Amino acid sequence: MNLSAPRILLSGYYGYGNLGDDALLEVIVAQLRQRFPHAVLDVLSARPEETAHQLRVEATPRADLLAMKRAIDRADVILSGGGGLLQNATSLKSLLYYVGVLRTATLAKKQAMIFAQSIGPLDMLGRKTVTEFCRHVPLATVRDTASQSLLTRLLPQTRVELTADPVFLYEPTEHVDEHFADTLGRDDVPLALISVRKSSQSDVVAERVASAVDLLWEQQGIRSVFFPLGGAADAEVSTTIIRKAKSQPLLLPAANLATAAALIARCRMVIGMRLHALILAARFGIPFLALSYDPKVRALVEDLEYPLPLMWSAQPSTTALPDVQTLVDRIGREHDALAASLRAGAERMRIAALRNFELIDTLL
Repeated sequence: MNLSAPRILLSGYYGYGNLGDDALLEVIVAQLRQRFPHAVLDVLSARPEETAHQLRVEATPRADLLAMKRAIDRADVILSGGGGLLQNATSLKSLLYYVGVLRTATLAKKQAMIFAQSIGPLDMLGRKTVTEFCRHVPLATVRDTASQSLLTRLLPQTRVELTADPVFLYEPTEHVDEHFADTLGRDDVPLALISVRKSSQSDVVAERVASAVDLLWEQQGIRSVFFPLGGAADAEVSTTIIRKAKSQPLLLPAANLATAAALIARCRMVIGMRLHALILAARFGIPFLALSYDPKVRALVEDLEYPLPLMWSAQPSTTALPDVQTLVDRIGREHDALAASLRAGAERMRIAALRNFELIDTLL
């Protein structure tokens, strides 16, 4: 291993145009450059040329298994993450890809790390797969307590530390571009940013979000703008909800991370399903209403110690869904206290997120 210029390979859901994963990659690359200025960074990407150009890194086509193997052979350290990679709710094929990268790395006697991930959902086959393929991974960091508990059970020989999502370390770089400023209109109109995606109960989600959007406009004068962090699929879901709302909310086009972050920082509040919409809201102290399509969203809310209950959850619960009117009233009435709570929680998470990068030293 060349300690003066180590090669670090990043494996994640990169190059697909998902703003949350793009945010993760951008922050991880920035932090690695700051901590290891001479390191050579390589990214397994669905669009390697685009990734290489945007981030000034080396990039390898993730679907080319021979190229992937060569990238692992060249690397000193392989980081699997961040994100929610070790789960088979998406598909077993997806899980096999990510654990396959880790097993290939450990078989090649490389330093491998499960990096800033949420673990699960995993069924019985998924748990056996993670245990079998990742048994020789020495180190893992996870971004919520539930993931730490699960991974510790699956990989008892692995050192598993609780950290936080690297996007808590994001530093804004620019303002909302002119196109967005023109679309949004006057700065004195309070905004709510809405980030939704497909879910197991799309009709229920649509009714609750449309109701909240209308109540925010009618009772608090807050204008809602839908922002598709996940691209076209999120835009389709957003359009369905917009058609149900009476208050004529806007649908914004997709944008880069800097514009999305500046937009969220400008808003009065956020209604979010996408994890990184909520993380950026917390990062800027913007109160939110969370919809938990995945356990990682619930885990974030719990780890932030956020006072408001979930607006909706796909996970079974013994309690009824909270009344939308009550939630809208509370986020208006308790806005300043909620913002202060998020700023305190985000600072704890920022410190925890730095730990992800400190631990890479132990591999080098």
